[in-house]
Amino acid sequence: MNFCQRVTMYQVEAAVKAAKEAFPIWSSKSPLERSQILNKLADLIEHDLEAFAQAESKDQGKTITFARTVDIPRAVHNFRFFASSILHHVTECTEMPTMGCVHYTSRAPVGVAGLISPWNLPLYLLTWKIAPAIACGNTVVAKPSEMTSVTAWMMCKLMEKAGVPPGVVNVVFGAGAKAGEALVCHPDVPLISFTGSTLTAQRITEKSAPHCKRLSLELGGKNPAIIFDDADLGQCIPTTVRSSFANQGEICLCTSRIFVQRGIYSEFLKRFVEETKKWKTGNPSDPTINVGALISKEHLEKVRNYVKKAQAEGARVLCGEGVDPLALPPGNQKGYFMLPTVIAEVKDESCCMQEEIFGPVTCVVPFDTEEEVIRRANGVKYGLAATVWSGNVGRVHRVAHRLQSGLVWTNCWLVRDLNLPFGGMKASGIGREGAKDSYEFFTEVKTITIKH
Repeated sequence: MNFCQRVTMYQVEAAVKAAKEAFPIWSSKSPLERSQILNKLADLIEHDLEAFAQAESKDQGKTITFARTVDIPRAVHNFRFFASSILHHVTECTEMPTMGCVHYTSRAPVGVAGLISPWNLPLYLLTWKIAPAIACGNTVVAKPSEMTSVTAWMMCKLMEKAGVPPGVVNVVFGAGAKAGEALVCHPDVPLISFTGSTLTAQRITEKSAPHCKRLSLELGGKNPAIIFDDADLGQCIPTTVRSSFANQGEICLCTSRIFVQRGIYSEFLKRFVEETKKWKTGNPSDPTINVGALISKEHLEKVRNYVKKAQAEGARVLCGEGVDPLALPPGNQKGYFMLPTVIAEVKDESCCMQEEIFGPVTCVVPFDTEEEVIRRANGVKYGLAATVWSGNVGRVHRVAHRLQSGLVWTNCWLVRDLNLPFGGMKASGIGREGAKDSYEFFTEVKTITIKH
């Protein structure tokens, strides 16, 4: 074991110890007391919203506009949402008069929660885990991605000011293979909430199995958009461009397979490419830019290689990578930038249609019948999200019910009610997140019977 490994394990051990020691006091606070602290933390982050947005943009590569209007406001909302929802949960009660008994349930926090969040929406997804965990009375050890940890550090500095007692929220910084694995394997951490790749989730499952840990795994997607010939293309096209390329395509909910009914395929493709070309790539600090930098050199090469593989298989790149010139300001020419890329004539069995690319790349293919497109849309290992575009109400209901996806949007994208379950099917995850689902994950339920 080298020095780096020893330090990482020591830090995780110290963080878990602090969380265990803080648990009795924090868990004994009333939901109202915890709610007030969460709201105070939300206020402090909102007060520093611009500083957080600037840091998130510089650290992750996303545009300042996206960080300013999506990432940081949603992080604030996460704390406020769970500060409110924790006040409104109710337990169950039943009566058995013939037995002279009353049954009721109670819920209690589990203990130390291990939270592992990804690099694409750093503070947004970290707070989506921390907020419900501590709202329910747990203490946490959180590990943000080692590639995007600045805003997590900034949030830590506000904890004491918000009234969060020492040891309630502990953040460890380090690589997943060291800090993350040490957290997953720790016997005093009974539950793990993870957002990231399916491959990493498989390792988390294996490592946590000897301890019978409770797991919530929010994983990748290969999300289809299904566009029928009666779709409102005036609404559909700009929304589908956004759903394909927002945050450089580095969102697990992004659209990466677009199925268009054959009767409108040519028109859709022409208008979709025209709209895509309007998106500007460049300096993330420029408020007129739509697409910032990808997270790393390695990830950029990975995404580019998918485009090369598609071309080698005979697909056509209609715009973007390798087709259009990428003009960057002098200070950004060595950055990890890529134009939004649209690929056509891709076979369903292609890796570009089967694997999560997680970049500004989408594939557009035609279909003929409803039955056919449902089968093709379901023909991947993932099942996170889907969109359906049609003016036929009966059809959107039929298709939505048959798609193997945890979320289905019809005639819109990324409209979220945080009360409702969030999560995927198949290789896209285990469990759900949201008001009721997060509450159930972060608490233990007990049934109590009283005979009178």
